[in-house]
Amino acid sequence: MAEEIINKVKANTKLVTIDLAGLFHDTTPVAELDIKDFLHMELLLKEKDFREHLKNHDWSQYEGKYLSVFCSTDAIIAPWAWMLVTTYAAKFAKEVFHLSPEEVVHEFYRRNIEAFDWSEYRDKFVLLKGCGDIHVPDSIYLLATNKLMGTAKKIMYGEACSFVPVWKG
Repeated sequence: MAEEIINKVKANTKLVTIDLAGLFHDTTPVAELDIKDFLHMELLLKEKDFREHLKNHDWSQYEGKYLSVFCSTDAIIAPWAWMLVTTYAAKFAKEVFHLSPEEVVHEFYRRNIEAFDWSEYRDKFVLLKGCGDIHVPDSIYLLATNKLMGTAKKIMYGEACSFVPVWKG
């Protein structure tokens, strides 16, 4: 009978690796709507024209998608205009955001970080994985660090073979 080999270093370590990319599972596409095209000269909001653009826009293209609604010009947009956009888009889009596409991704991660149970990392040495196939926004590392500072014993960034110490409790 063969004797089982136990990696004592790995078995007794308090090091836990968290891949933050795993906190974002939603594969629903994020569509973009830049409302500059609904404005006079891409800068001025004329209510009548704006309402006409909304009425004639093909909203069905956002069916089942998240929708990032923004204005890429320096136009001043009244809050009611964003509200109007939502009344049209919400009939088709899974959810409507007044955020850039990058900020929408951040929002999904943020929601998951807030809902995540960080208590399992109490008194652990936590390594936030730094490499992977999915890009994790820098802001998410900041949020995770905030959560872990009240729980973990030590926070590091990178890979087990090469990491940067970030915080020690």
